[in-house]
Amino acid sequence: MNDDFSRRVADALQNPQNMGEMASADAIGSVGNAECGDMLRVWVKFKEENGRKVIDRASFQSFGCETAIAAASLAMELIRGKTPEEALKMRGAEFAKDLGPLPPTKVHCTQLVEGAIRSALEPAQERPDSSACAAEPTPTGNLNESFHKPTEGGVRVVFLKEPGE
Repeated sequence: MNDDFSRRVADALQNPQNMGEMASADAIGSVGNAECGDMLRVWVKFKEENGRKVIDRASFQSFGCETAIAAASLAMELIRGKTPEEALKMRGAEFAKDLGPLPPTKVHCTQLVEGAIRSALEPAQERPDSSACAAEPTPTGNLNESFHKPTEGGVRVVFLKEPGE
């Protein structure tokens, strides 16, 4: 990663905006799972403004890398004042534009943010389920509780030997 990108992420992390659970949220969306490693939950509160339903506040919790946290922090600010339809038109790259160009290995962070916002704002029947880190069916409670919730069946890890070992 270049120094400018690292500095921008560090700046966003030093003063993250809108981090934490929102008790009175009108909509909640989650993306990711413990097996995939990254998780992001978004809470949204709406208000009426000039006869339109707009996003009044949005907050997030994340288990992910610093870039995902920084992008989520920026995204919560960017969607404020927008209608759900306007926010749904935004793409991951817009949420991280203040971070500068993302390294290819960090593009998934903005996709995670976009997915969590979609999960909160789109009706359940319209949500695509095409990624390995799909949205949870019914997000509830604290993200930490979801992350540490025991899974049925468990996971089996098998280490493969490299050729020649």
